[in-house]
Amino acid sequence: MTRIRVRPGFAVCATLILFSTCALYSQQTPQGNGMPVHMIVTVEPRHGSDVPSVSREDVMVYEGKERDQVTDWTPAQGDRAGLEVFILIDDFSSPALSTQLSSIKEFINAQPAGTKIGVAYMQNGIARVEQNLTTDHDLAVKSLRQPLGIGGANASSYFSLTDLIKRWPETASRREVLMITSGIDLFYGVGDIEDPYLATAIKDSQSAGIVVSAIYTPGPGHFGHSYWLNYWGQIYLSQLAEETGGEAYYIGFTGTAPDFTPYLKDATLRMAHQYLLTFLAKPEKKSGMRSVKLRTELPNVDLVSANAVYVPASE
Repeated sequence: MTRIRVRPGFAVCATLILFSTCALYSQQTPQGNGMPVHMIVTVEPRHGSDVPSVSREDVMVYEGKERDQVTDWTPAQGDRAGLEVFILIDDFSSPALSTQLSSIKEFINAQPAGTKIGVAYMQNGIARVEQNLTTDHDLAVKSLRQPLGIGGANASSYFSLTDLIKRWPETASRREVLMITSGIDLFYGVGDIEDPYLATAIKDSQSAGIVVSAIYTPGPGHFGHSYWLNYWGQIYLSQLAEETGGEAYYIGFTGTAPDFTPYLKDATLRMAHQYLLTFLAKPEKKSGMRSVKLRTELPNVDLVSANAVYVPASE
């Protein structure tokens, strides 16, 4: 028998190469065991208006450097097109918002017949529901009204969002919120990137799998023309939308309400190009929120989703 002698240094080197190769492979290969987690993902083109088609093999989900296995990637169409949308309007908005009610009505009427629409107003930290979720879009339209526009009408828009989420029954349908507000936190104030009430609203939205989009509209009086207040309010709305997989519209400042029509058309387009994603998250003994990132190698494609999800404890 021929024996091959391996020098110690060579053995160490070979071991390191093998370890590095295995580590790299573990990062690139989906993990087959885990807890099923569901997410709503919006597909957006980076250039142009044509939304590309994306298959399950094109989608990669990562927890840190570890890639999770994608088990389902279904277009939110046909019998999987179920959608519930709450329009959440700040009652502490300038009365000028009334000029945009016609655009909101057009948005409601543009939704597919099976889409359930609800209307609620932010008042004193709660979501005052004017119309429960319904497929009767005429009822939703009739519930729209001019905001009160008075001081103290809303403790914090983020209190109201959290209140709405906690009272919203779970369903197999997609759930989304369209907030119309200045984003100013009247209870906590502005100027702090770590507003605790905003953070709670983000976590509650992510945990419930609810996508939140927002359209900026100025508040009344001083709250409508203070650059400082409105700058931070829009930063908060941008953060809320980004971390829940939504879109924030009108990041700028003129002191007047923008035209909602193009924003609402874009929101309708986004909801028409969504997918239902299921992947296997890494099993843990404790339940909690996990940071996730979606990737694709397809050109001209962005996969937009929440950046964290709730994962139940493994049994």
